[in-house]
Amino acid sequence: MRSSQCEAIVLGVMEYREADCLVALFTLEHGKLRGIAPGAKKSRRRFAGILEPFARLRLEIAVKEGLSRLHGADPVTVYPGIRRELVKIAHAGYACELSEQFLPEGGSNPRLYRLLVSYLEQLDSAPFAPSDRAFFEVNFLNILGYRPSLDHCVSCGGAILPGDPRRFAPAAGMLLCEGCGKGGRVFLPQAAELLLRALRTGRFGAVTFPPAALREAEELLDGAIAAHLVRPLKSLAFLREIGE
Repeated sequence: MRSSQCEAIVLGVMEYREADCLVALFTLEHGKLRGIAPGAKKSRRRFAGILEPFARLRLEIAVKEGLSRLHGADPVTVYPGIRRELVKIAHAGYACELSEQFLPEGGSNPRLYRLLVSYLEQLDSAPFAPSDRAFFEVNFLNILGYRPSLDHCVSCGGAILPGDPRRFAPAAGMLLCEGCGKGGRVFLPQAAELLLRALRTGRFGAVTFPPAALREAEELLDGAIAAHLVRPLKSLAFLREIGE
């Protein structure tokens, strides 16, 4: 099969045999792929030691069903600003693991690819801001069609107006109106409004969550994500371990 060039974010790398590596990739052109990089642990000429998680690369690759075959890679960037701070490394790893779990094999998703690249660029170039994770997650879920309903009750379908009380079902990542969610915990209206604002703007850093609203938003988003996971996210456990 002929090889072609594509752009990719490395989602994960695993050593394979004596000199090879298995690589999970999110490519702009082909979506998620799994590939083998022959001799990657020894060949400085073809792979230059850049097959690292969340590196952005230009690849020479033969795409096929099952395992594609990598013939070479050149760096676009390895995001050095991320790699200098543990908290940024943890969040970049989380974004990549989330993408690896949610994306099906094959099938391009340029919008989601651009979101992941934008988040990595934000982590790389700007001071760390916890609000950026919520911005990434709500837009990630929205692009895939999984985002929680923020302005309509999931039970009756009725509109929830700005400032109206919402009731929270944390385990399912769902919001209910006051009538349907009697006895449930009140969800801060500000958290819902800020998440809606994050969906209306395409720019990281444009929406800042106060601490209480951020806790609410993250609990809602964590529940919505967990409802679609095949297995727990190791990177999320690490984020909680380091206290973000």
